Amino acid sequence: MKISGRHVFCRTAGVIVLFVLIMSGCAADPYQRRADVMKDHVENFYTHLKANRVAAAVHENEQIEAMADQMADTVRKQGQLQGTSQVEREFALMKTARGTAAQNWIALGQYFAIKQQPEKARASYQRVIDTYTDQTERTYREQAARALNDLEILSGPSPSSTH
Repeated sequence: MKISGRHVFCRTAGVIVLFVLIMSGCAADPYQRRADVMKDHVENFYTHLKANRVAAAVHENEQIEAMADQMADTVRKQGQLQGTSQVEREFALMKTARGTAAQNWIALGQYFAIKQQPEKARASYQRVIDTYTDQTERTYREQAARALNDLEILSGPSPSSTH
């Protein structure tokens, strides 16, 4: 479970930078603008978390999730045009947003674990397990489940667990 916030930030930032490079094009490109907005939310998330402004960090992550939901709606509405580059780009950006948000919730759980707030850490990890249910998001659920198990090793079982 010993993954530093810096490691998670670098990994997430690397994914975003790679995605931005792939999606780069004209400055007026709406996908590029949204990728830039998402990158700003990620940077703000970690800035707030480092400054112990947890509510502000959560708000930034909720903004990323809202963007992903909007993109999912766009993909569904344009589903009859599948195969078009616009739908494919929208889908790729949506997947990146969802993955980034899941990683941020895991990072928030790690933050709470470090701050000796196991119940909040459990809630953050459980949110990943409950929210990110798509088959392609299995990695995030598994990582959150492992973190929950590690948290039990560090702090003992949660009051609601029955062993």
